[in-house]
Amino acid sequence: MALTKVTRSGITDDSINADKIEDGTIVDADITPGTITNAKLAGSIANAKLANSSITVNGSSVSLGGSFTAGSLSWQSIVVSDGSTVTTMVAGRGYFVDNTSAAGLVKLPASASAGDTIAIKDYAGNFGTNNLTIQRNSHKIQGVENDSQLLTNKASVTLVYIDSTKGWLFTNESNVADLERKVYTAATGGTVATSGDFKIHSFTGDGCFVVSTAPVGPGTAVDYVVVAGGGGGAWDRGGGGGAGGYRESSGNSGPYTASPLATPTGITVTASTFPITVGAGGVGGTSPSQFYGGKGSNSVFSTITSAGGGGGSFNPTGDHQGGSGGGFPGGSSLSDWSPPANNGNHPPVSPPQGNTGGNGGTPGPSGLLNAGGGGGATAVGANATAGSGGGNGGAGATSHITGSPVTRSGGGGGSRAFDANPNGSGTSGTGGSGGGGAAAPSAGTNGSAGTSNTGGGGGGAANNPSPGSAAGAGGKGVVILRYRFQQS
Repeated sequence: MALTKVTRSGITDDSINADKIEDGTIVDADITPGTITNAKLAGSIANAKLANSSITVNGSSVSLGGSFTAGSLSWQSIVVSDGSTVTTMVAGRGYFVDNTSAAGLVKLPASASAGDTIAIKDYAGNFGTNNLTIQRNSHKIQGVENDSQLLTNKASVTLVYIDSTKGWLFTNESNVADLERKVYTAATGGTVATSGDFKIHSFTGDGCFVVSTAPVGPGTAVDYVVVAGGGGGAWDRGGGGGAGGYRESSGNSGPYTASPLATPTGITVTASTFPITVGAGGVGGTSPSQFYGGKGSNSVFSTITSAGGGGGSFNPTGDHQGGSGGGFPGGSSLSDWSPPANNGNHPPVSPPQGNTGGNGGTPGPSGLLNAGGGGGATAVGANATAGSGGGNGGAGATSHITGSPVTRSGGGGGSRAFDANPNGSGTSGTGGSGGGGAAAPSAGTNGSAGTSNTGGGGGGAANNPSPGSAAGAGGKGVVILRYRFQQS
């Protein structure tokens, strides 16, 4: 006989319990929506009946039936921070930091969401002695793209991430001024001076720029003036020496008045040692050993290399191109050679680090002629003029990087010829502004040397039937670095 379904009226209340229902026999489709109320479930569903027995909140696992306090922090075991390693913190956690042995570093998370919270406590009570640097890790801190530093003993701070505009904010505003400061560059090396909120390191010889603290973000780069050694002047209607290559930046916050050659981007440094090379000036030409001027040596800081100035020309021998080119010699009917290249900005950089040297007189039956001036940082060396004299050295570049205006990298003056014919007469070339040496005033006298630590080119010299005179040597270069060390 056929079986029919049992109606609801045929089932006595409470007669069907869990033991009477086979597992899996009642599915969702068998249950009319809204028919099972909270009252029907009270006390009847245990943890074992649920697919998951816990949930995760803010990185913490919480059992069903357990308790959880929103916004609470999970405090970590002591973190020893001595600068050798960097602890990357995690949102929802508190950190006891022990800086007993040295200043320490911690880093905020790479990603953050609104409401993320991190706490820091000075475990050993010596943040005032061994500061704790908080690296921002691409986020702002207090609305600024800069790392922060805790420098108060027993400091206790809480940071909460808000948004990309403000980043991480300290919630204890009442004492934030006592606890937190921006991190600024700290370094040693060279001769150190202060100009306002900036430190200036001047290197007049080889040395090392040693960076102990290197923050990141806008305004933290190191600005520079890097000047190479100037070229020496030539002897015997000798061209003036070219100025040492001149390179500069003025991209830091609180920019100074820089030369037209400055770039807007300084050098981003790390906490490390940067060797500094200061180029020597080239030797001046003399008889009978070396008539042409010697090339200056390069100056180097980090990725910046300034090329030594080209030596003044006497003949094709020697290296006459460089940061700025050496001046051409005066021609002679007895000489049949093409003047050597005297190009400036060699090798080429942008903005250019120097200029070409000036031309000498044209060969002809009149004999020895006057010589061209060496190129300077901002101007070419002047050409010689028959009957008027040697060419002047090109002008250098003026910078306020040290707090006051100083002009460097001027070209050396070109000499006049010693003979008295109209094409070889006139005055000797003057040195370019910025340490360029003047040419010898007359036969048998010496050309002036380029001023030391300006990279000025040496002045040329006329020849002399009696050896003994010499052209001027190029001036030694200089490296000057500038960075913010405080916010007044």
